[in-house]
Amino acid sequence: MMIEQYGWNENWQVKWDGMPHNLEQEQVSNNRIPGRITGDFGSKYRVITHTGETWGELSGKLRHTVTDSGELPAIGDWVSLVMQDGGEHAIIHGLLPRHSVISRKAAGNTPAEQIVAANVDTLFLVSALNDDFNVRRMERYLIMAWNSGASPVILLTKADLCHEAEIRIAEMEQAAPGVPVHAVSALLGDGRDELLPYIRSGQTVALTGSSGCGKSTMVNWLSGQNLQLTQDVREGDSRGRHTTTHREMFVLPEGGIIVDTPGMRELQLWEDEGGLDLAFGDISSLAAECRYSDCSHEREEGCAVLAAVSSGQLEEKRLTNYRKTQKELRFQNSKEQRHKRKAAASTGKTSAPRPRKTSWQQQLEEY
Repeated sequence: MMIEQYGWNENWQVKWDGMPHNLEQEQVSNNRIPGRITGDFGSKYRVITHTGETWGELSGKLRHTVTDSGELPAIGDWVSLVMQDGGEHAIIHGLLPRHSVISRKAAGNTPAEQIVAANVDTLFLVSALNDDFNVRRMERYLIMAWNSGASPVILLTKADLCHEAEIRIAEMEQAAPGVPVHAVSALLGDGRDELLPYIRSGQTVALTGSSGCGKSTMVNWLSGQNLQLTQDVREGDSRGRHTTTHREMFVLPEGGIIVDTPGMRELQLWEDEGGLDLAFGDISSLAAECRYSDCSHEREEGCAVLAAVSSGQLEEKRLTNYRKTQKELRFQNSKEQRHKRKAAASTGKTSAPRPRKTSWQQQLEEY
């Protein structure tokens, strides 16, 4: 496999050429080569380079200088490597700047970011057309997608199991204005042609969704091979079991690159970088017409959002989910800031603000 098959192009070459090198490490820097992480197995990574695939691990300096979990390498990252033992394994010394970062809050009480995938062009948000179907949950996934810098696309799988697919497609389209929605069936082979524009050569797509929604089946279907293990869902509640236990990348016949990720029992959102306003673009547009600029859309007079609910233009459940998620993100942000202040106080360092992942204001204007 050539590194170009995994997305290396002129833009990444420019970023590579522009990477700063410490003059004291010039000899080491001259031995560095680029590679992309194709498999994340915890402490070990599978990495593709111009000479093929190898195992990689963090350098001691990188491991001990990284203070934010979001700065650690993740599936899809382009990294700076020094090969060891004739190419048997590699040491990861740094990351190239990412153009998109799909992340969520890590499990547990400590505010920490977990990177799902990096440098993804299109994020497939997968939901099955059985009892797994949940519009409110998809709204949360859309926030994560818009925050990432990747373009969201909704895939409704197992269309062969649903007798009211058209109704559910319409529900999802209403909840995700401007976002492409595709109903597919891997069993019947329906809908694959609609996905071809997203998986053309050089493009990276990632799959995310709840357990049992059919992500691994989608990987096998799009690749034409049994690359990933699949399991049946429970008949009683359509809930799936974790089939994929790690993150892995594959090259598709059309030349696209696809990333499969473990299913999520629960999606806890990380910091908001405009994704809330993009996922709820209809509410954001209505809010601009409110009498008061700081309207909370609770009980204020002249609230255009509440008026839209009363007239039936806006679904009340959608507004409720918007309020709930907005409060959650505010709480998460305040908790994260407190954690950073405590960490800075204990080390005597002031953490620099993280650069934004995407210009969401421009996306909102385009929408």
